[in-house]
Amino acid sequence: MTFQCTNHLRRLSLLPYSGISEGKRTDGDLHGYLIISPVCTVRSAVRARRDTAGHRLLFRPSHRVCTGDMAGILAWFWNERFWLPHNVTWADLKNTDEATFPQAEDLYLACPLAFCIFMIRLVFERFIARPCAMGLKIQANGPQKAQPNAILEKVFTAITKHPDEKRLEGLSKQLDWDVRTIQRWFRQRRNQEKPSTLTRFCESMWRFTFYLYIFTYGVRFLKKTPWLWNTKECWYNYPYQPLTVDIHYYYILELSFYLSLLFSQFTDIRRKDFLIMFLHHVATISLITFSYVNNMARVGTLVMCLHDAADVLIEAAKMANYAKCQILCNLLFAMFAILFISSRLGVYPVWILNTTLFESWEIVGPYPSWWVFNLLLILLQLLHSFWSYLIVKTACRAISKGKVGKWNPLHVSKDDRSDIESSSDEDDSPPPNQKHHSSTTNGTNKTHGTNGYLTGAPYPDEH
Repeated sequence: MTFQCTNHLRRLSLLPYSGISEGKRTDGDLHGYLIISPVCTVRSAVRARRDTAGHRLLFRPSHRVCTGDMAGILAWFWNERFWLPHNVTWADLKNTDEATFPQAEDLYLACPLAFCIFMIRLVFERFIARPCAMGLKIQANGPQKAQPNAILEKVFTAITKHPDEKRLEGLSKQLDWDVRTIQRWFRQRRNQEKPSTLTRFCESMWRFTFYLYIFTYGVRFLKKTPWLWNTKECWYNYPYQPLTVDIHYYYILELSFYLSLLFSQFTDIRRKDFLIMFLHHVATISLITFSYVNNMARVGTLVMCLHDAADVLIEAAKMANYAKCQILCNLLFAMFAILFISSRLGVYPVWILNTTLFESWEIVGPYPSWWVFNLLLILLQLLHSFWSYLIVKTACRAISKGKVGKWNPLHVSKDDRSDIESSSDEDDSPPPNQKHHSSTTNGTNKTHGTNGYLTGAPYPDEH
């Protein structure tokens, strides 16, 4: 017997229903049989509940097949020969009265905690960061809105946000507008989708607060541990190193925070390096998970603390930039650049990669998850090199475009780090020599000048 499922005819597997004895079944009679089709849904199977003789077909969902497949997948994923060194099993790392070891199920706590951290962030930004921003005279108003124009709006939303020269000339003839005016309209329209300086300040203050707290906690905890001073301690007696409360708290809090960043990245300020940051968050979460599950927690704490140090300074520099404290911003950015490059390109490979690649090879030896863990660490090093290049490029460009003693490293034309890290949005002023028109066309008006453009200083390059 067959019936149609997912637009195909599938042959059903007919298995004896456990509540019916074999004696009640005769050839040609399907009574007492359970219909199972791995490609059909339960609803589809229930529809075929009667045979050709009108007898009722008994159906009872069976989970044995699915359970068996899932058990096989889990057994493959948690293969001891992948995760653990030779001659070590998961049974050896079960918790006992004498010692506690990292368990994979411990990480489940990070998911609800990530949601709690996200909610705490909303409360923090609303009731702490926002009043601080108001006290620093940071305005909540966003960029100036582009003047309404149906034709340009249709091009912006349906065709392109960055029209080329040919399209600009066509729009100029159609609207009887100067090309420079149309370019300015598109810049203003793009700026409308950017958040205000107040929003940026609140986001940076939240990250600064968390990084400062977790870095301080990490330093206070690690200075009492032997592996901070001798990295070989990360591998002695591995993997039978007990899990302390401090390590567990440190790991769960870091993992929860990066999970919250991973998901809130889609609601935060959109940056040019969105994909790079997404890759960074995924690599970080994978590293934290890998190092916890196979009990590389000691070296993991070193990696986390090292990375949190520079993050504190860059968020502080952003806040100073948004508050227009230029001297403080310059100082903090210089400190950040020095610390970032020295820690990520110096300390990280010499201290961290050296112990994970060479000291662990000598003391423990390689195994499959060891290779994966080190590949993730090397991927992180590649990201460090990329960001260091951007930092140096940003600083050099700021110095070359600014005056001596008056340069803003976070307000650079076409900044590679972010579209909107500058202290102000794109200037909305056209060049002084642009031509004016006396008529209004396609939704434009004469407010602040004809055809929707203002008089003022030359328009700077777009960020």
